[in-house]
Amino acid sequence: MSQQTTPAFGKLRSFFWPVYTYELKKLLPMLMMFFFINFNYTILRDTKDTLVVTASGPETILFLKTWGVAPCAVIFLLLYAKLSNMLSRENLFYAAIVPFLAFFALFVYVLYPNRDLLHPNETADYLQSILPLGLHGLVSVYRNWTYSVFYIFSELWGSAVLSLMFWGFANEITRVTESKRFYTLFGLGANVAMLFSGPAIVYVSDIRKHLPADVDAWQVTLNYLMTMVVIAGVAVIAIYWWMNRNILTDTRYYDPEEKKSGKKSKPKMGIFESFAYLAKSKYILSIAIIVIAYGICINLVEVTWKGQLKLQYPNPNDYSAFMGKFSFLTGATTIVMLFVGGYIIRKKGWGFSAMVTPAVLLITGALFFAFVIFRDNLGGYIAMMGTSPLMLAVIFGMLQNIMSKSTKYSLFDPTKEMSYIPLDQESKVKGKAAIDVVGARLGKSGGAFIQQGLVIFLGTVAAITPYIAVTMVVIIALWMYAVKSLNRQFLALTTEPKAPESKEATTAGATAAV
Repeated sequence: MSQQTTPAFGKLRSFFWPVYTYELKKLLPMLMMFFFINFNYTILRDTKDTLVVTASGPETILFLKTWGVAPCAVIFLLLYAKLSNMLSRENLFYAAIVPFLAFFALFVYVLYPNRDLLHPNETADYLQSILPLGLHGLVSVYRNWTYSVFYIFSELWGSAVLSLMFWGFANEITRVTESKRFYTLFGLGANVAMLFSGPAIVYVSDIRKHLPADVDAWQVTLNYLMTMVVIAGVAVIAIYWWMNRNILTDTRYYDPEEKKSGKKSKPKMGIFESFAYLAKSKYILSIAIIVIAYGICINLVEVTWKGQLKLQYPNPNDYSAFMGKFSFLTGATTIVMLFVGGYIIRKKGWGFSAMVTPAVLLITGALFFAFVIFRDNLGGYIAMMGTSPLMLAVIFGMLQNIMSKSTKYSLFDPTKEMSYIPLDQESKVKGKAAIDVVGARLGKSGGAFIQQGLVIFLGTVAAITPYIAVTMVVIIALWMYAVKSLNRQFLALTTEPKAPESKEATTAGATAAV
C-alpha cells in the first residue's frame, strides 16, 4: 500500500491489498507458509475421507472422531505443553511437524501396500457377528486400523500444524494493527492452495484410466498424493527456518520487547495448572464455546452429506476426484469471500464479522436437512430437472459445505485468531493449545458422539437426520450467544480511551469511566 496514491486508487487498493511495500518481506513468507500447510490440509482431508468412507461407510467416522481423534488430540496437547517448557519456539515447531511427514511417508510406502497382512479381518468378522448393527462403525475402525491411524494423523494436521503452529506463530509476530490487514490475506494464501490441490487431486485420481487393469490405481494415486504432502511439508520447514533468521531479527517486523511491554512475566505452568487457570477465564471460555460449536455443527452436516456422497461414488478414485473438484470450488469461492471478509472486519467490526459464520451455517444447514428429509415428496419436481434425488442431495450438500467453509476461512478464522492477540503470553500459548487442539477436536467429536448414540439405536445415518437438524439449531443458538459475550470482552481489551483535549473533556471522561 503506497504512502502516496490518488484517492480512488488508494481506496481500491486498501480494499484488495491493504499492505505497505516494506511489509511484503514479512507478509509474503507467511502467505507461502499458509499456502503449503493448507495445500497439505486439503489433500489429507479429501484422502482420509476417501479411505474411510469408501472402505467402511460414514458411520466409521463417528466412532473415529470420538474414540480416536479426541484422545490423540489430548495426548498431543500433553506432549506439546511438556515440550513447550523444554524446547525453544523454533525447535518446538520442528518437533511438531516432522512426525507428521514421517508417518505419511510410512503409510503410503509400508502400511498401505501391506494392508491385507496388517488388517485383522477374521477377528473383525467375528466381532461383527456378535455385536449390534449399530456398532458396525466401531468394528470398522478396528478392521481397517491403518486407515484409522491415517485418519487421525490427517485430522490432527489441521489442528496441530494449521491452527496451533501456524496461527500461534502468526499471533506471536503480528501486531494488532497488522492483524486487521494481514489475517484475511493469510487466508488468501491458504485458499489459493485449494486452486492447486483440488486439480492435483482430480488429476491423480483419474490416473486409473491410463493404467493396466491389474494395477491398483488407488495405490498409485496415494503414492503421488503423499509425495506431494511430504514435499510441501519440507517447504513449510524451510520457510519457517528462513523467517527466524531474516524476519525475527529485524525490529521493523518483530520486536520481542514490544510483546512484553505492559505485561508482567509469569512463571511457566504445567498442563493441569494451565487448564485450571484457563477455566477461570470467561474470555477463554467464550472462545472455546465458539470453536467447539463450530466443530459440532460442521460435523453434523458433513457426516450426513458424506453418506449421500458414498452412495453416489462408491469407487475410491471417483470419490477422490469429486472431492478434488469440491476443494477447487471451495478455494475459488473463499478467495472472493476473503476480500469481502476483510472489508467486513475493517468496516463492521469484530462482533458483526464473527456472527456471520453461525448465521450462514444456520441458513444453509437448514435448507440441506430440509431437502434430505423431504426429498421423497419432491420426486416429480426432481425428475423434471433431469437428475436423481441422490445426486441433487450431493449437490445441495456440496453448496452448503462450500458456503460454510468459505465463511469459516474468511471470517471465522481471522476473528478467532484476532481474539487471542490481547491476551497475556501464558493465556495465548497454553489457552490456544487447549482450544485449537483439544477444543476443536472435542467439537467434532461431540458432534460425532451425538450421532454415534443415535446410530446405535436407529442403525444408520439416514435414520437420524431429523434429530441432527434440531440439534444443529440448538448448538448455533449457543454459538451466537458466546459471540455476543466475547465481543463485549474483546472491545474492552482493545479499545483505547481517547486523550482528553481540555479540562472539561478530562472531567467528562473521568465521569464516564466511573
